[in-house]
Amino acid sequence: MTDHHFSTDAESFTWRGGGETLVVQAWGADSVRVRAAHGAGVIDTDWALLPPEAGAHEKVTVAVDGPVATLTNGEVRVVATARDFFDGQAGYRRFACRLEFFAADGRLLFAEEDAGGALKLRARDYSAQDGGTYAATLALVADPAEKLYGMGQYQQDILDIKGCTFELAHRNSQVSVPFVLSSAGYGFLWHNPAIGRATFASNRTEWVAESTRQIDYWVTVGASPAQITAAFADATGHAPMMPEHGLGFWQCKLRYWNQEQLLEVAREHKRRGLPMDVIVADFFHWPHMGDYRFEEEFWPDPAAMVAELKDLGIELMVSVWPQVSHSSENYARMAREGWLALSNRGVDVQMAFEGPSQFVDVTNPAARDFLWETCRANYARHGIRLFWLDEAEPEFAFYDYGAYRYHLGQVREVGNIYPQLFARTFHDGLMADGEGAPVSLVRAAWAGSQRYGALVWSGDIHSSFASMARQITAGIHMGVAGIPWFTTDIGGFGGGRTDDPAFHELLVRWFQFATFLPVMRLHGDRGPAEPVRAADGSHRRDSGAANELWSFGEEVFAILSRYTHLRERLRDYTRSVMRAAHTYGQPVMRALFHEFPDDPAAWDVADQFLFGPDLLVAPVLAAGARSRPVYLPGGADWTDLHTGEVHHGGQRIEVDAPIEVIPVFARAGALPGLVGSL
Repeated sequence: MTDHHFSTDAESFTWRGGGETLVVQAWGADSVRVRAAHGAGVIDTDWALLPPEAGAHEKVTVAVDGPVATLTNGEVRVVATARDFFDGQAGYRRFACRLEFFAADGRLLFAEEDAGGALKLRARDYSAQDGGTYAATLALVADPAEKLYGMGQYQQDILDIKGCTFELAHRNSQVSVPFVLSSAGYGFLWHNPAIGRATFASNRTEWVAESTRQIDYWVTVGASPAQITAAFADATGHAPMMPEHGLGFWQCKLRYWNQEQLLEVAREHKRRGLPMDVIVADFFHWPHMGDYRFEEEFWPDPAAMVAELKDLGIELMVSVWPQVSHSSENYARMAREGWLALSNRGVDVQMAFEGPSQFVDVTNPAARDFLWETCRANYARHGIRLFWLDEAEPEFAFYDYGAYRYHLGQVREVGNIYPQLFARTFHDGLMADGEGAPVSLVRAAWAGSQRYGALVWSGDIHSSFASMARQITAGIHMGVAGIPWFTTDIGGFGGGRTDDPAFHELLVRWFQFATFLPVMRLHGDRGPAEPVRAADGSHRRDSGAANELWSFGEEVFAILSRYTHLRERLRDYTRSVMRAAHTYGQPVMRALFHEFPDDPAAWDVADQFLFGPDLLVAPVLAAGARSRPVYLPGGADWTDLHTGEVHHGGQRIEVDAPIEVIPVFARAGALPGLVGSL
């Protein structure tokens, strides 16, 4: 039917006016998708959103009453008010349609900005760009008192991001996942991979895409954070079930530079009775960037290496970079076939780390196929099933996003999709080869990356207590943004020295913290560096100093080894939490408010987190500290796993934390076997 520029069907309404098309459509239970385009119809993009499951829209009603259209889908109601009038001052006819979003109880959640009378504001604004795209802005008004969470990882220790502004772009240690959860009871996904900006001011929320074909967003309403995150997982995909080798301890350094060195570390772990699930061969195990194979002089028999590791119960992970050096054996073919990202101006060099290089264009399906088949031939055939997808932003030498283009379009228009498709390359290849639950360690992600087995780590962060504190909020926000698999370089990536007592303390505190992360992984570029040369005297990339548990002295080793064994004792619990992530879309690393939304104080605690539903973790975040305050959420009793003492929730207490102890509390008598283990 059509009425006042509205047309409807059973699950949507469409408004047209002044050259703009606006579509509001039920998209999953209690959720809607909104698309708007100027000068053209809306496009059926699938950047992150999956088609809704059959039967998800049983509670949908669509009605039009003159200039007002209403779509109700379970807990969310969208009201569109159209205006069609002659502007005497301007001398022409105006068309407008404003959206408001309500909860089922009638509460206004947020609305599009109104015109403001003589201000003539436009909630959906389009500025034409070259190539037929627009710089688009969506302006919304929301409750100034709401609290907001999510958006991925931005290396700040702010928990409530209301009042913050964010660049919608990936950088080394910055992961932009444009989903935000509100304490008012809704979740909002900006379904657009364009470079842009999001601002959550008191007077206005603005989403900006620098270059796009349409405005596209998704909204869900839920009674709790758990319901909202579950709906988001249903909409964009669930993480696979974490395989068993993802539950224990992972060993890594910059870098094991030959096969025997790596194997000897694994052997020593077993000699000392230390658990290890994964060991990593980091970058420059290859002759040239983009060769995607081991350099034979240093790695003479990969199959034998993998076989010995498997006998020890250890999986090998190998680093794969998207950079292709102009000296690579694969460069000529990849350049000829159009499988590399291109520069819009100047020479085709996007990075110059160890020589000029370009990035694989993973937005091109043919390039993805070539990348996987090359890695399959040179790695997977030896039994390697784990890949570390470094530089997945990708890390342009200069983050001048307008300078580059991909197969799918200009980077300014589609650039944020890159890490999702990088992870998909290996996920799809491994699945086709029979791997049931692929896991790839990735330095960036976007909405939907989780369904491709993306384990995101927080990038090349500095070795400092301040940096460590930022990883708590980073992990919480990543979980809210639908990425349940998160980890960090234990000890930080750069700035730590093996022979520095101050670094030893930081490493111990970080190691304790990481015992309760989704994945526990020791990594970093420790000083002093170890020079590496080939047999002919030619230079190879330096290796960092030793980074094994026993590399920092006996006192440190005693603490670190204890926590690797504690991680093993947590295996059954960790598996259950990973199952909840897979099945129900719940974050592994959670803010206190996720489990205790009725406790107002829980929405503001930025230096603690929950590992699953039952373990409250309070890392020590200051050098020399031997105690710290801990907030225990109301609604449960909490058992100190160090002392066994039970405390009522809803209070802040001071907790002793000698160097060998991290404050951890179990909820309501959970995990009694861990009491006294810290």
